[in-house]
Amino acid sequence: MSNKVKLCIGPMSKIVVDAILELEKSDRQKVMFIPSRRQIEYSGGYVNNWSTKEFSDYVGGLIKIQRDHGGPGQGQLEDDGSQSYISDSKNFNLIHIDPWKKYQKYSEGLKHTVLAIQELYNLNSNLKFEVGTEESIRRFEEEEFADFISDLRRMLPRDLYNSIEYAVVQSGVGLDLLNMKNTGKFNPKRLRTMIKDCKKNNLLSKEHNGDYLSVEDIKKRFSLGLNTINIAPEFGQIQTNIYIKNMNKEELKEFYKICYNSGKWKKWVNESLIKNESDIIRICGHYVFSDPDFKKIKPNLESKIKSKVKQRVKEIIQIQC
Repeated sequence: MSNKVKLCIGPMSKIVVDAILELEKSDRQKVMFIPSRRQIEYSGGYVNNWSTKEFSDYVGGLIKIQRDHGGPGQGQLEDDGSQSYISDSKNFNLIHIDPWKKYQKYSEGLKHTVLAIQELYNLNSNLKFEVGTEESIRRFEEEEFADFISDLRRMLPRDLYNSIEYAVVQSGVGLDLLNMKNTGKFNPKRLRTMIKDCKKNNLLSKEHNGDYLSVEDIKKRFSLGLNTINIAPEFGQIQTNIYIKNMNKEELKEFYKICYNSGKWKKWVNESLIKNESDIIRICGHYVFSDPDFKKIKPNLESKIKSKVKQRVKEIIQIQC
């Protein structure tokens, strides 16, 4: 199976989306958008208040779109994910089937992966899928990952199994938004083994949480055979950090209040670890870009933000292995 996509990008804001679209129009890149349910949803999300259809229409088919972490409990409210799946099947090219947040037991996660693929394939036989999940949701050991792929192949009819394009591989990484770094201990042996299982079963390998990795760190993964890597919060923080550097004291004070009152930072850090107001802004600034109060104070730094986003995308796309 050939793969043209090297980098999957979280559409963290309208400015980030516009930067990627501009880059795609001027110089074809190997990228794909990966909106989460909280970012873009059938009922709207925190990114420009776009619904699933509105975002799809805005992108206009220029870049493929994959639902990231589709499934139960992955949205703003606790649900079974069915309404989101139905809307995704009409508007997106790929769907990440991820029931593992709710169903941690292997047999249950496998069962709900199979059921979702069957139901969505019946809605749209042109859909492609991603299976598995990232380590922060549920760790897969090497043998268990191999069993998971084998079980999917055994339980699904051939045409449905062939609609699976990606499997999520794990190498021990995680994210620290407060300090803007990739955490955990990189395990190349584990990653290499999972990549081999993907290749053996005609699947593309994809690793999540590639944020903040150096070009050399990403190159190591590609040299092991990794096909694609996901990066999301980092692009939102590129925009946030440019605001922090260019806002005056009053604007920063208001930005902090909006961020703090949103409570979005609580997902990532305990309040006792916060040292200053910029920490709160850095962690969750991207969640409030569409807030009416933030729009009142937002400085016009679009060209600077776009330039930085494009620079990061290009340095990853140009990695040769």
